[in-house]
Amino acid sequence: MSRSPLRDGLLTAVAPISWGTTYLVTTEFLPPHRPLLAGMLRALPVGMLLVAPTRELPSGVWWWRILVLGTLNVGAAFACIFIAAYRLPGGVAATIAAAQPCFVLLVAWQLLAERPSARRVIAACTGFVGVGLLAFAPEAHLDPLGLVAAVLNPVVIAFGTVLTQHWGRPTSLGAFTGWQLVVGGLLLVPLAFVIEGPVPALTPSNVLALVYLGLVGTGLAYWLWFRGIERISASTVTFLVLLVPLVAAGLDFVVLHRRLTPTQLVGASLVLGSVVAAGPREPAGATLEEAACSSA
Repeated sequence: MSRSPLRDGLLTAVAPISWGTTYLVTTEFLPPHRPLLAGMLRALPVGMLLVAPTRELPSGVWWWRILVLGTLNVGAAFACIFIAAYRLPGGVAATIAAAQPCFVLLVAWQLLAERPSARRVIAACTGFVGVGLLAFAPEAHLDPLGLVAAVLNPVVIAFGTVLTQHWGRPTSLGAFTGWQLVVGGLLLVPLAFVIEGPVPALTPSNVLALVYLGLVGTGLAYWLWFRGIERISASTVTFLVLLVPLVAAGLDFVVLHRRLTPTQLVGASLVLGSVVAAGPREPAGATLEEAACSSA
C-alpha cells in the first residue's frame, strides 16, 4: 500500500485533537494544584504499558538520545503544559502555545537545513493571530510562573519535535514512544513528591480522567504524533497543534456553554485556514483516483 500524506496528516491530527481536551479535563476532573503529579501520572503508567510487550531496550548512543527526547517531549513539556493549565486561563496558555509552528520552522531551518517556505511562514503567523482572536482574554490575570511555563512549552516541544525527525528511531514505534514516556515520567517523580507532597486520595472521576489522558491523550496521541513526524515532517505536522485551542474553545462552547463571539469565530476560521494551507498534500502528479486508492 502506497503512503498518502493526506491520510497520514488526518491520522496525526487525532493527537492535537485529543490534546485539546486536556485543559477541560485538567480543570474539571483532576486534583487541584498538582501539575507535576498530573504530568507524571499521565506519562509513566502508559509508557510502561507500551514498553512492556516490546521487550526492546535502547542501545549505544540511543540511551542518551532517549533521555534527551523524553525530557523535551514529555518531562519538560508535560510540566509546562500542566503548570500553565493550572495557573493561567486556557485562552492565554493556548495563545502562547500557538507560537510552536514558528519555533519548529526556525529549529528545522538550523538543524535540518529545511528553509521555510513563504507559504508556511505566512500560515504560522496567521495561525498565531487566529488563536489570539479565538482564545486570548486581555483582562486575564497573568500568573508569572504560569506565564514562564507557557512560554517555555512551545520552545521545548519545538526542539523535541525536530530532534525526533533528525535522529529517527532505532526501535519499533511503540517502544520509541514508550521509552520517552517512561523517561519523562520518571523525571517528574522526584519533583512531584518534593514540591507537591504525597499523592492525595484520588476520586473515581480523577482516576477516569487520568486513564483517559494516559491512554488516549498520551499513549495513542504520541504514537500517532511520532508516526506523523516520521512520515510527513516536523515542519508540516507542527501546524496541526493549532487544532488544540480550536478544540478547547469548542469544548467550552459545547460542555461549559460559553458563547463564542464573532471575533472568536473569525479566529477559528484563520486557524483552520492556516492548518489547511500548511498541511500535507498529495503528490502533485497524483490523480484523484490514485489519491483515493492510496488512502483506502
